[in-house]
Amino acid sequence: MKQNHTAAATGAAPELEARLSRLEAQTATLAEAVRALARGLENIPSQDNPPGEAAQGARLAHELLLAQGL
Repeated sequence: MKQNHTAAATGAAPELEARLSRLEAQTATLAEAVRALARGLENIPSQDNPPGEAAQGARLAHELLLAQGL
């Protein structure tokens, strides 16, 4: 019985590896999108900031997510 279980696990390994790789790529993309948003919002609100800086960060984050299909 153990041989059948091992064979089933071996057959599932490539599928699990593919899912893990996809999740890692999505996590990296989400992290980059959060960094882009943070960069756009990191200036101190009391200082004079370029008005489009936050919007630029939001656009970049959105483009990153779209490019990854998220």
